[in-house]
Amino acid sequence: MAAYDQRETDTGTGTGTEIQYLGNELELFAGAHIWRAYWLAQITPFIGERVLEVGAGLGTVMRNLPALPVKHWLALEPDPVMADRLRSLNDAGALPPFCEPCLGTTADLAAPQQFDTVMYIDVLEHIEHDRAELARAADLVAPNGALIVLGPAHPFLYSNFDAAIGHFRRYERAALLALSPPGLTLARARYLDSVGLMASLGNRLMLRQSAPTAGQIRLWDRIMVRASRYLDPLLGYSVGKSVLAVWRRV
Repeated sequence: MAAYDQRETDTGTGTGTEIQYLGNELELFAGAHIWRAYWLAQITPFIGERVLEVGAGLGTVMRNLPALPVKHWLALEPDPVMADRLRSLNDAGALPPFCEPCLGTTADLAAPQQFDTVMYIDVLEHIEHDRAELARAADLVAPNGALIVLGPAHPFLYSNFDAAIGHFRRYERAALLALSPPGLTLARARYLDSVGLMASLGNRLMLRQSAPTAGQIRLWDRIMVRASRYLDPLLGYSVGKSVLAVWRRV
């Protein structure tokens, strides 16, 4: 889970945006192996040879990829401290050899660049002007390439934890699809983690915790996500705690 707070500043990059991470959210969710394997299986058919990951964090996505013919993975990270950690991991050989860490945002990329896959994994909800961001991202998608967005679903679940880690919003599927960039065609739209949705709703109505504990994340990952992997297809991916959208340039 990428988590950063976006503040308007003069950074000297021309973007006017400084990203600062809050707390240990990346480490807290890093152990959610079953969840990560679940959504990775959903997006694997859309991952090509040249990948741009916006908000790469600690490189968790690329480190957990199944065997894919990836040749270049630009890990774009807007937080300077996190980008330094990403470079240190890369220098230590802890990241795949195709990884290229890069400090900045999509607005900092030199044109023209195109990628077979552009992805936002738990990142778009941290970006205030999400429509403009996806329009800029669409220009980076090569012919037959894909734009992938995975994020938290349902505004009614918005909590103090969302606010604390810099979420501007949570998405209904229809609201996310309303951001469809021009020139791209919708290839996949679905909710994921139906069982987790019920747990989140229960917390919202009864427990009202400000943040999940490590034990709760383990329980969710090992029990609830396992159940969701079987239940979600039966429900037609019509309910879930997260929402996934994939667009393609035909």
